[in-house]
Amino acid sequence: MSDNLRRYRAIRDALTQYYPSQPSGAVARHLITLAALISGIVGSKSTQLPHIAAKVPNGTKPESRVKRFARWVDNAHILEEVYFVPYAEVLLRHLALQTLVLVMDGSGVGRGCTALMIHVVYKGRALPLAWRVRQAPKGHFPEELHIALVELISGLIPAGTPVVLLGDGEFDGTRLQQRLQQAGWSYACRTATSTVATWEGETFRLDALGACLKPGRLIELKEVHCTREAYGPILVLCCWAKGYHEPLYLVSNMATAEAACRWYEKRFRIETFFADQKSRGFHIHKSHISDVQRLSRLLIAACLAYIWVVYLGSVCEKEQWRHIIHRRTRCDLSLFQLGLRFLEYLLNEEMSITVQFHVTI
Repeated sequence: MSDNLRRYRAIRDALTQYYPSQPSGAVARHLITLAALISGIVGSKSTQLPHIAAKVPNGTKPESRVKRFARWVDNAHILEEVYFVPYAEVLLRHLALQTLVLVMDGSGVGRGCTALMIHVVYKGRALPLAWRVRQAPKGHFPEELHIALVELISGLIPAGTPVVLLGDGEFDGTRLQQRLQQAGWSYACRTATSTVATWEGETFRLDALGACLKPGRLIELKEVHCTREAYGPILVLCCWAKGYHEPLYLVSNMATAEAACRWYEKRFRIETFFADQKSRGFHIHKSHISDVQRLSRLLIAACLAYIWVVYLGSVCEKEQWRHIIHRRTRCDLSLFQLGLRFLEYLLNEEMSITVQFHVTI
């Protein structure tokens, strides 16, 4: 049996196994094509349809396979809620045994498009949970879309699970902060130096705090109201970590500056889905697709492929396979890179392939 066929069958069976109901009719057919897409993406390390088609086991001509995949990404009935969210919900259930750390991030995808994505953090990798794509090479998304992703994910998280959201300067909007507070989530988000704050009757820009701060020091202000909407009370802090060229400004609803800084520091150590994709992964930014809806559907397959490969990397690490496929001492591979190598080893050695779209703590 060829490597392409073994990989495809394992993925097809897993998609069916973890689907919340027994798929039938059009859903079953679409899952079969989704399995082929995931297998081809992993096999080719590409999101260009001709490259994917070359790594799919099929008796038809490559041109026919490309047309089949093009029909799938063109199909308006292929919805994230049907073909991705059920697997994201399983992923969140497995990680909800401890505090869930979520990260929002945006990046260029396809041709002239940008994707906004919310991830859950697992061992330094950011596993995708939901996204929105728009026609724009760069720039911030409207705050309504930030809130829409939060509302979608909040409905998938088991009740009572502690959640921390981390975000850069795009995600400091007051309506988003209010929605996070209503959801019971903690947050620490970067904000601009020009943010206007009112504290103890005085109104000022935050860069006034940075002007009197020295490297290695921290200024913490509690009970602050920010922006012209005077949203608050919240925690505002300005910290200048050693080794950095300038201060960092954060808004948070956490109890102390120490807690907000400790959580936000994790943000710098997290490799997002986009970073893995562009430099070492499936190159979603080179898919050559410029249509927003087509890109959103292609992301269903690319994100499931990414989660599976990270799962393989975690298995490799936990079950002591790392010293066989890499080196016995230190490992300088990410879980994603480790997963790709582990899959290659399993295929070469004709060993069984396990497919899961979730990880365990």
